[in-house]
Amino acid sequence: MYHYLEEDLEELRTKLIKMGSLVDEQLDFAMKCLFEGRNELGDIVIERDSKVDKYDVKIDKLCQKIFALTQPVAVDLRLIMSALKINNDLERIGDIAVNIVERAKLLEGKAELIKEFGLNDMAVKVKIIVSKTIDSIVNNDHEIAIGVIKSDTIIDKLELEIFEKIIHKMEAEPAIIRPGVYCISLLKNFERLADHSTNIAEEVVFLVDSKMIKHKKDLGDLDIKAEEII
Repeated sequence: MYHYLEEDLEELRTKLIKMGSLVDEQLDFAMKCLFEGRNELGDIVIERDSKVDKYDVKIDKLCQKIFALTQPVAVDLRLIMSALKINNDLERIGDIAVNIVERAKLLEGKAELIKEFGLNDMAVKVKIIVSKTIDSIVNNDHEIAIGVIKSDTIIDKLELEIFEKIIHKMEAEPAIIRPGVYCISLLKNFERLADHSTNIAEEVVFLVDSKMIKHKKDLGDLDIKAEEII
């Protein structure tokens, strides 16, 4: 019998929360680098990426250890299964923060163009979604998680609208094709942030309610709306 299951599960929860907080801060710094020109924060994001990767490895190894040394059941098993998936999506959000910093360097001096396309507004919404997703992990809050899942539709619609704006601008003004391409790359990174947040939110619902939600189905049982999130 493995006598330290509770301690390991608590350590797993703690590591997930710490990783989530770190990733949330990484994204905050990346956005400030992009929109406020604070390159020193971008450098911090890149330097700290290895710390996010270390959390990724530690959480994976801890889950493997628990599986190997005990036979978790019910909620304990759900926690481990969800932790593995949440861990992967948090690591990807950390990677995207680095991607945003890299795009910020390529788009230096193009603040007006970025604003014209509406990327500022999308960034604000996506940052809120990521932060709310982290909150849902910390508090095991399935209502916030449901709101995050519902909000993904809004982000998908916004992505299409901005994409069309960029394409039309590039067609009309060939001189902005290069920064336009960088903006499209930035747009895709924002959309992926919402996708990874949705993946995490689905795992929170699974963990709390023992209910699997995929492809935005079966979301009508809660009154919370996407607009309450973003």
